[in-house]
Amino acid sequence: MLEFIDIDLARAAVLILLIIAFLGIWAWAWSHKRKAEFQAASMLPLEEDDGRIPNYHNESDGKNPGTKE
Repeated sequence: MLEFIDIDLARAAVLILLIIAFLGIWAWAWSHKRKAEFQAASMLPLEEDDGRIPNYHNESDGKNPGTKE
């Protein structure tokens, strides 16, 4: 029964499975349901020790206090 399976056929099957897995992970990562989670994760480097995210933007003049504008 397994006489017709050679190394090239096995490699092709593994390649097809890996392509399907890659496309599945890609679709999962770019789904709209994950946008809020990724937005929260993108703010993690900016968090202070107490867990709050500082607002560096001054809404009154629209300038960033860290710039020389």
